[in-house]
Amino acid sequence: MKKLKLAIVSPYPPSKGTLNEYAYHLVEQFKYKSELAELTLITDKLPEGTSFDIVEGSVPIKVKPVWSFNSIKSSYQILKAIRQSQADIVLFNIHFLSFGDNKIPAALGLMTPMLSRLLGFPSVVLLHNIVESVDLSSAGITKNPLLSRIFQLFGTLLTSILLSSNLLAVTISKYVKILEDKYKTRKVALIPHGSFEVPEEPDFDLPAGPKKIMAFGKFGTYKKVEVLIEAVEKVRNRTDENIEIVIAGTDSPNSNGYLETMQKKYVNVPQLTFTGYVEEEDVPRIFGESTAVVFPYTSTTGSSGVLHQAGSYGKACILPNIGDLKTLIEEEGYAGAYFEPDKVDSLADAIQSLLLNDEKRKAVARQNFAAAAALPMTDIADWYLLHFDHLLQYKSRNQERKAGFLSRLKESKMNKTLITKAQRA
Repeated sequence: MKKLKLAIVSPYPPSKGTLNEYAYHLVEQFKYKSELAELTLITDKLPEGTSFDIVEGSVPIKVKPVWSFNSIKSSYQILKAIRQSQADIVLFNIHFLSFGDNKIPAALGLMTPMLSRLLGFPSVVLLHNIVESVDLSSAGITKNPLLSRIFQLFGTLLTSILLSSNLLAVTISKYVKILEDKYKTRKVALIPHGSFEVPEEPDFDLPAGPKKIMAFGKFGTYKKVEVLIEAVEKVRNRTDENIEIVIAGTDSPNSNGYLETMQKKYVNVPQLTFTGYVEEEDVPRIFGESTAVVFPYTSTTGSSGVLHQAGSYGKACILPNIGDLKTLIEEEGYAGAYFEPDKVDSLADAIQSLLLNDEKRKAVARQNFAAAAALPMTDIADWYLLHFDHLLQYKSRNQERKAGFLSRLKESKMNKTLITKAQRA
């Protein structure tokens, strides 16, 4: 099989754009795949003074930082980079607000996969959420019922546009059924999220010192740290456990200033650490030091990268009993102590159930590690390569059929011309 030129459109570290970590780990796998001849990373521009530090594997990597969040030129700039790359196939690692949180640049950006296909470059979209499963109020988009209806209609239109790509991949099986039923399509594929990295089996015993309860991500919309902080305070009052709270990450793009507000609000809470943005090389340490990982979510917008990371490092999880996250947990074999979203007492009970029962904590941690090990990112990259191969074979067959049709048409016209000339003679 001919080696492929692959282009990936996505934010990439040190860009802090959403899904940058997923792109990083996907590229880490693709750069060692023998099926690829070249990989072009088409990513967003970095702030002045920062630069990409990408170590190549066996596959040469080109980096093209050409687009900007909320720029109406992003689609044109991405398409220009795709043409320059002469990629055999283009993978878009996106969600609905990848190209902007203003309507026009967001919509124009989401048209890019369709335009890529029309230009002759097969496009595969990895869509991390679908509008049909998003609670717009909890996700911080809008609480106005009329605006919610408009957003849903707008989201339906944009989903139809995304389905004009060659293939749309989602990470949750429920999404496949929703999209197939609503949009009457068979261009949707289930490709699991995968685990970013699966180290050697960890030591499930805890290090000396305080038990660290950690939350990781982008906070302020449907991820709220208040409930976590207040729940740990309750557990401290109930028990004599030495507990540290670690809030690892940054504000959600829709909630600038949220964590700073929380730091001021809870300034008197002891052993409370806000780490800020966690660099990729520091992720193993942050997870490794944690006793349990809490997901203080009020809703979800798709699969959870943090859940897969927690599993990779063999951590027990404390999880909200809601929607897509629970579906993912059940499908992929993860486990945890459950709590009712936004309920302090319920979360305190869940935390306490793991802190005071070390055998239960270890059992949950081992199960999560096993679930993560079952779907490593290298296997996910192989799934994509199989889909790429199928699409390119389909494209080749179509080109052959088209060439055959044109040849027959030309031959038919020539025959008609010869017959006409013979009749005239």
